[in-house]
Order: sequence, then C-alpha cells, then structure tokens
Amino acid sequence: MKILKKDELLAAEAALLQHLPKAFKVYGYLHGLNRNKPCKWEVVVDSWPDFKAIVCRPNPENQPPFQMMSFFSADEKALKKFLEGDSAVDWSSPYIIAGIDTAYGPMLKEVCSKKKVNIQQNVLVHLMHLPDSTHLPTLTVDSENEMKISSLSSSHVDLVNNTWKFGGNAGGYRSIDNWIKNFPSSCITDKQGQPVAWILMYDYCAMGLLYTLPEHRGKGYAKVLISSMVKKICAKGYPVYCYIEVDNEVSYRLFKKMGFINDPSYEAAWFDVSNINN
Repeated sequence: MKILKKDELLAAEAALLQHLPKAFKVYGYLHGLNRNKPCKWEVVVDSWPDFKAIVCRPNPENQPPFQMMSFFSADEKALKKFLEGDSAVDWSSPYIIAGIDTAYGPMLKEVCSKKKVNIQQNVLVHLMHLPDSTHLPTLTVDSENEMKISSLSSSHVDLVNNTWKFGGNAGGYRSIDNWIKNFPSSCITDKQGQPVAWILMYDYCAMGLLYTLPEHRGKGYAKVLISSMVKKICAKGYPVYCYIEVDNEVSYRLFKKMGFINDPSYEAAWFDVSNINN
C-alpha cells in the first residue's frame, strides 16, 4: 500500500481520466486535492505507479464531519484483495462507503462478513454527466431574473443546512460551510437579496443540493441554476457530473432535458458500514 503525495496525486488523477464516468467520485476528490481545496481525506493505492485499486479514506490527522470513504478499480479481484488487507481500511470504525458501483455489492458483503462488520445499502443513484457543455440547452432568461443570479455566502449556511435531506445538524453545517467557501455555487435571490433557490458543489466536485423553496417552485429556477452552474464550473475546469437518487424521477428528467446522460447499465450506491458489535 502507498499513501499518495502531491505529484503522485496528479498522476493518479490523470490515470483515472480513462475510466470516466465510473471513476468520477474518486476522480472528483483528486481534482479538488490537486487544486488545493480543503479535503479531509487521504488517498491510498495498492501499488505504485501501476495501481489497480485506489481508496479515498478519512485522514486520521484531520477528521471530517462524516466518516466516509470511496474507492475505484477496474479489477474487482485486485480491489477485493486490497480491501481484505490490513492497511487500506480501518474496519473497526463506522463508515459511509460513497458512490460505489452496485456491481461490487456482493464482493463488499463478502469482505464485510470476513471483517465481521455490518453493511447495508442506503441510497441508490444514477450517475449523470455532461460530456460536452455545448449540449447544454440555451435558456431565455429575462433581465430581471438574470440580476437575481448570484453565489451563496457563509451567511446562507443555516438556510441550506436546514433544507438539506442529510443536514440539519452540526456535521451538515460544517460540510456546507466548507463547500460554500471553497467550491462554486449558484443561487437565485428575492428582492431582499435572500436565496430562494440554489445549487452547490460537494468536495468531490459533483453538483448537488439543488433546492427551491416551496413557495418559489414552478418558475423554472432549477433549469436556470443548472445552466449557470455548468457554465461556472466549466470555466473553472471542474468536471460536470452529479448523482440523482433513482426514485427522484423529477430531477432525473430535469437533468436529462439539460443534456446530462447516464449509462442505464450502471448504478452507484451509498452503503452504511458499522461494527457488528455496535
């Protein structure tokens, strides 16, 4: 096993390009790390420079609000061997395993059984991406609405946290504060300058937290925000992708209309892992 340092992280990011879109989650973490974005994870590989398995895990010296890890491999046997070893993952701690190919589900269950930990699938998602920003449809935005498009600030953290499905707590607050301060965001404000709709970017560089206050829905704000955000992140060189929960048909259709695509044969999931004695 090897913990990657600065130049190695750049090389690993370049190597994962050939495995997009399936490698987007790990690629996104590396993209942020390599551009000096705050990221409380470390990256380990099974070998170097010709690695077959790569894992993003919490940095023991800088613990994130959520114990989360992600990994990628095009070789399931190599990944299984790496996860079963003693160095890649501390299986004594509870984890959220994020954005993992559901095809690896049986293998993960086998590994967790050997490690004597519980695993449960939590969220099933479509991986959506925009391979070419020219596929983004042209929207007609009147001058009044255009003036309402802005970016979120730290004063808006409570508002976003209280409306986020996984927020409403201190961990959510810290995460959202980090994302707003260090990554692109877009919002639409009312006449008082307060956000009524917004979209953010996670620290793995995926678009997310798209939300419109109930009393402002039906005005096409989501389309405007997606378009604004895509243009913003393309200009900054970020990848353009997101995860949509499989039961969220409204968002799925919306992103499809905005030019995003997905591989219908590929789905990803979030898994909860906990010690069997807990």
